[in-house]
Amino acid sequence: MLERGQILESVAIEELGAEGKCVSRYNNIVIFSERTVPGDIVDLKVTHFKKKKFGEAKIDKIIKASEHRVEPRCQHFGLCGGCKLQHIDYETQLHFKQKQVKDNLERLGKIEIPEIKSIVGSTTIYEYRNKLDFTFSNKRWLLEEEMSLEHDTLYGLGFHLPGKFDRVIDIQKCHLQPEPSNSIRLEVKAYALQYGLTFYNVRAHEGFLRNLIIRTTNTKEVMVLIQFGEDKKKEIEGLLSHLIATFPQITTLVYFINTKKNDTYSDLDVHVFHGPGFIQEEMEGLTFRVGPKSFYQTNSDQAYELYKITRDFAGLTGNEVVYDLYTGTGTIANFIAKKAKQVIGIEYVADAIEDAKINSKINNIDNTLFYAGDMKDVLNKEFIAQHQRPDVIITDPPRAGMHEDVIKTLIFIGAPKIVYVSCNPATQARDLAMLDLDYEVTLIQPVDMFPHTAHVENVVLLTKRAVRKVAPEPIAEAS
Repeated sequence: MLERGQILESVAIEELGAEGKCVSRYNNIVIFSERTVPGDIVDLKVTHFKKKKFGEAKIDKIIKASEHRVEPRCQHFGLCGGCKLQHIDYETQLHFKQKQVKDNLERLGKIEIPEIKSIVGSTTIYEYRNKLDFTFSNKRWLLEEEMSLEHDTLYGLGFHLPGKFDRVIDIQKCHLQPEPSNSIRLEVKAYALQYGLTFYNVRAHEGFLRNLIIRTTNTKEVMVLIQFGEDKKKEIEGLLSHLIATFPQITTLVYFINTKKNDTYSDLDVHVFHGPGFIQEEMEGLTFRVGPKSFYQTNSDQAYELYKITRDFAGLTGNEVVYDLYTGTGTIANFIAKKAKQVIGIEYVADAIEDAKINSKINNIDNTLFYAGDMKDVLNKEFIAQHQRPDVIITDPPRAGMHEDVIKTLIFIGAPKIVYVSCNPATQARDLAMLDLDYEVTLIQPVDMFPHTAHVENVVLLTKRAVRKVAPEPIAEAS
């Protein structure tokens, strides 16, 4: 039995588990700990426990450091929850991400799988993101050594402290995005303090500055987006004019007026202060327009690797009809279009579908069709009858995976190939188990999109079985 505050001596850290926590065992009780490394010998201090099942602990003392332990680059490591694994060498991170995929498919999916291809690591493990979202707060998180000091202001601009919706870590330097990201963020804060602009109070729902988003592209364009909690024209124009004068690298500058109680801006009007209102990414000669509300994979270089794998798994010859489910802004659809007869994309977000159509138009792609709506409602018998049955289905759902009705529809369609792109191998495994009656997993390729995090992408090729194990259930008629 564990007790809170108990010191567990000379514990051997065994492996990296879910959510970036390492796993060890103490008297047959599983212990999860952060900031430990497989191969460490440590004293652990118990922080939480659940009877005799498992406990959580933090490092009290490192007895012997693992050979896989490295010095974190970021000064905010251990407080900021963004890069929890940067104290572990990158090869070890990749090893455990590969293992995570295998464990999920075998233990959760309980399906027969072929040998998994070696994970595709990121050539750049810092400054790889093209988008960061920062929050303004009137009550920043104070470090322990700051508690006894007097402060002129508690204003902070940075990331939310894990588990604290109303506390923000004031970030001095983030290693996730290339310049001018850090310089812009620091200048916005300095200007705001100089001119007395208020930072948002999330509890009282008041304050002028709410959010700052910086987007960069592989074409060296920069978008800055600011959410204001109050419509103060003079103050808005003052700050934005200062940014344009200070950073000529900013190619487009937009803002939102958000007086709601949440930070979502998909339903808000975009105000373009400078530039065209969008930025552009390039991939294999294609141009992808990224607007303020557009989704684009946040690691551009690895997105290219992911899409090439997806295209290779699809095995296109130019004669295939492809359904691209959860198409987003049509990046995959447009990327593979020149290798297909026709690509039909479906996406829930109507604005994303408009972006997809624009991206087809600016690239002179005329063999794509895009439809907006809930996947389980759009993809029905009438839709399939209206369009040619697909030879290949590509599906790239959100972390929650696919709705059961969508999986039933895929079985009904019976495409010879399904390429399943996932950002969550656990829900992918669940969905593959449901498809296993009719489809065989023939290729598996993990891809690391986010170094120093526990996240891993996985691409799976499913081929239709010659003989079905069980006849599929009929899908409901469209209402």
